[in-house]
This record gives sequence, C-alpha cells and structure tokens, in this order.
Amino acid sequence: MRISVFGLGYVGCVSAACLASAGHEVVGVDVNPLKVDLVTRGLAPVVEERIGELTAEAVRSGALRATADVAEAVGSTDVSLVCVGTPSAPNGSLSTAYLERVAEQIGRALAAGTPAATEKSTETSTGTPAAVETPAGTSAPEPPAAGAGRHTVVFRSTMLPGTCEDLLVPILERESGLAAGTGFGVAVNPEFLREGTSVRDFFDPPKTVIGELDRVSGDVVAALYEGLPGEVFRVPITVAEMTKYTDNAFHGLKISFANEIGAICQALGLDSHQVMDVFLADRKLNVSPAYLRPGFAFGGSCLPKDLRGLVYAARRADVSVPLLAHVLPSNDDHLRRAFELVTAAGGRRVGLFGLSFKPGTDDLRESPMVELAERLLGKGYDLRIYDANVSLSRLVGANRDYIASRLPHLGDLLSGSAGEVLAHADVCVVGCKDPDVLDALAGAGDRVIIDLVRLPDAAARRAHPGYVGLGW
Repeated sequence: MRISVFGLGYVGCVSAACLASAGHEVVGVDVNPLKVDLVTRGLAPVVEERIGELTAEAVRSGALRATADVAEAVGSTDVSLVCVGTPSAPNGSLSTAYLERVAEQIGRALAAGTPAATEKSTETSTGTPAAVETPAGTSAPEPPAAGAGRHTVVFRSTMLPGTCEDLLVPILERESGLAAGTGFGVAVNPEFLREGTSVRDFFDPPKTVIGELDRVSGDVVAALYEGLPGEVFRVPITVAEMTKYTDNAFHGLKISFANEIGAICQALGLDSHQVMDVFLADRKLNVSPAYLRPGFAFGGSCLPKDLRGLVYAARRADVSVPLLAHVLPSNDDHLRRAFELVTAAGGRRVGLFGLSFKPGTDDLRESPMVELAERLLGKGYDLRIYDANVSLSRLVGANRDYIASRLPHLGDLLSGSAGEVLAHADVCVVGCKDPDVLDALAGAGDRVIIDLVRLPDAAARRAHPGYVGLGW
C-alpha cells in the first residue's frame, strides 16, 4: 500500500519506518525541513532502539522518502496517516491546531484530485480501462464509489472524543468538496507505542484499535497491520479516540500508586520492592507488572498531557473525577521529594545522570529530570548533566522547542562523559542505569548518591551512609 505519514516525530517516524520495512511504500511529510532532510539522508529524527537501522534500510531500498510537499504526498498515496502533535495548554485543554492545519492541507490536495485515486477509478473490476467523463463546467471529477480508489485519511494523533467527527471531518469536507465515507475514507487508529521500545511495540502490539467511519475505511486500516499479533477492535470513531486516554490515565495512576507506596514504605523502614514483589505475584486479582515499580516521577509527551486533557474534559462535562484529578499532583509531590533529598544533602555541586523522560530516548518533553534540573538551577546549584542519548545538535522540532523554553543554557550544562559529571559533583542524582553511568558511580567514593531508579546494587549501597533511595 502507498502511505503518506504526516508528522515525523516519535509516532510518525516509527510508524513510517516500520510500515516501510513491512513492504509498504511510505512518504514522510513534515513542515520541519531538518526532519525531512534527516529522513532523506537515511537518518532517523529521533533516538530510539532500532529506528536508525530501519530508517536507513527503508530509505536505501526506496521504500521510504520524505517531503514537505503535501499535495505531492497525498497525490502519490492511497492512505494518509496523521501523526502530528496535540499539545495541551496549562489548563489541560487540547490544542488541535496542527490537526486542523493538516486536515486543511489534505482536503485541498483531495480537491485537486489524487493520481492514485484517478488511476484506480479508470479501471473496472477486471482491470480494463473505463470511460471517465468530467461534467461540463466542473473543476473536479465526481467522487468515486466507496472503496473504489478513494483516499483514506487515518488519524493516529491522540485527541478527545468528538474531535474527528465534529472538527476534522467537516474541515476535510469543506476543503475537498467531497463527502466523508464516499469521496474519501476516514478512520482513527490510536497508537500504543512506548518510547524506548516503540519498534518492538509496533510489530508486537498489545491490541489494534480501529475507529471506522464506515466499513471500507476500517478495512483499509486493518490491511496496514495484517499479520501482526494482538486482538483487533473495530469500533466507532469516538470509542477509538477514548481508548488512548483510558490507557494513559491508568498508566499514570499505576506509576503514582507505586510511588506513593514507595514513599510510605521508606517512611516505615520497609523495602518497597519486596512489598511490590508480593503484590505483583497475584496474577488473579492484581494487575500486570508494567509501571508498578516505585521509581521517579513520570513524564513524557503523552501521560501528563493526556491526563490533563481527560480531567479538563471531565470538568467541562461537570463530572467529578477526584482520583484522576489528583494523579498529576501526586506525581508532582514525588518530584518534590527528589528535590528535597538534594537540598538535604547539603552539597552545592550537583551531577545529574540522565535527562530524558525515559531511558533509551532523547525525548525531553515534560521530563521530570528536566523539571528537577530547572528547580536546582533556580536555587543556585552548580549543575552538570550527562545523558548519553541527548545531544543538543540532534534535538529537533517540539523536543528542541521545549528544552529551549525550560533549560535555554542546556549546552553549557551538558558534559561529554559520566566521569566528567562525577568529578564535578558533591551530590550525584541518578536518573538512568546506562552502563557508563554505573561504571562511573563505582568510583563515587564518599559522595552523596540520590538514586531515582533503584540501581542494580541498591541493596548493597543502602549500607553506605551517603546513599539515599527514592522510595526504597
């Protein structure tokens, strides 16, 4: 199948490379010329396990290319997969500006006619050319019959229920002059990719959710993932929109639950991981181990944003959600605990090991480590940071914009090695378990170590007077 992928961030970049490696012909589309150039040269715009190799191979084989030309991308493909960002405002409301812009652009491209659709609509079911006439006085061909070569627009971005049908479909219809369901297909296909393991998650999904405007639109999306494991749910569009919020709200709840248990256990002198081992052993009544390990606060581009959006939507609907409304405050409290551990240590020179919100990525958006660094700088601490995956020169798009607004002098704070940060620090704040960080910490001596991730030798380190675990 020929697919255009709009937005070359984490979701779009991974989706494009994985679909290309699965045998599809993929065109990546982005307004950022740097991202387009990177993909054109066979380089992934993001740091992610296996994504570099997949992108390089797909570009080399000709299965993947990138462009900023929307009309050309839509015109040369059968499906548009929309993966643009939906950032939230401080009050939790969802920004649909990027979605609206892409819907307008795709609509205009559809109005101009797509070669892919035109080619198919001029053939009968037996493959012989059919006569196609354009009525006098009209500037565009009549819409093809449902499924007969029509273009299908698939929204993969996270958006609140009603966004697709009430906002985006009217834009597509207005700009294209075509009717959804006949002139073009529409579907919502939320992603369940975890940064750091997103390639694995793409090929081994926990489930596939297809919100379909009509059966033919759903069939197109189902064909994209044919052969992949996991149950397939074909549901109304609004149900599909809600599933991603439901998942992420529960993920945030699990993390906050584990962190609050960790804080209580530490206060009582208990090993929280032993407590959770017992809890997790119950596979009948309790839940899976994912996210249920006491550690640092959660962050990233999805969980905080989606929780805020869900709580905002509940408020607007006059629905009380006291548990969900307090998940983010609970997460903030856990961040405050880490900050207070640093201030209690007494040293003014602090080394931060790890900056991205999750190991194995360079995504800094809403990273609790970035927030911690910002608070420490605000209090006058002399800070040095090491993260093997974070290079200022490689940060692009929303990721770069975010860090520029939060840590504008990041380039002055980043060090080239874990050893350099250790040599600088009186207090070591450990937010990752990279091998080079573990090697450096072996020579930490009598420095204070504040462990946010439970180091592999945490049990042995607890006997060291300078070691402090966040919740264990």
